[in-house]
Amino acid sequence: MNVETILRNKGRRVATIRADATLAEAVDLLRQYGIGALVVSDDGTSVDGILSERDIVSALARYGTELMELAVADIMTRAVVTCAPDDPIAELMAEMTNRRVRHFPVVRNGRLCGIVSIGDLVKSRLDEIEYEASSLRSFIAGA
Repeated sequence: MNVETILRNKGRRVATIRADATLAEAVDLLRQYGIGALVVSDDGTSVDGILSERDIVSALARYGTELMELAVADIMTRAVVTCAPDDPIAELMAEMTNRRVRHFPVVRNGRLCGIVSIGDLVKSRLDEIEYEASSLRSFIAGA
């Protein structure tokens, strides 16, 4: 199973924010959508950075109450690890674990085309395991 399978099931919508937006706007979007990260993109197709809840908490420790007035560009992660639609889920799970990140923007031909989270990958893997177990139970019952 690969990333494309996940995107077909969950959709390709990606919540993005411009680098010049305020942290207050970013926090509102995270709350509104109930998500843990925003892709920073000034044109909606490039990946200029990523802003996660972890970035915000870390910045809160540094900037305190002034945080909400800062620009997204001030605290976003600039070195973003991305994946491709044909990347295998098992490899991404290992990569997320090794890098200690929870979101990978999906890029095809240099353009943002989705996002996957560790939750998406775990759900996909659990669905796959359940399907295999169900198939084995059916095989054993039919034997």
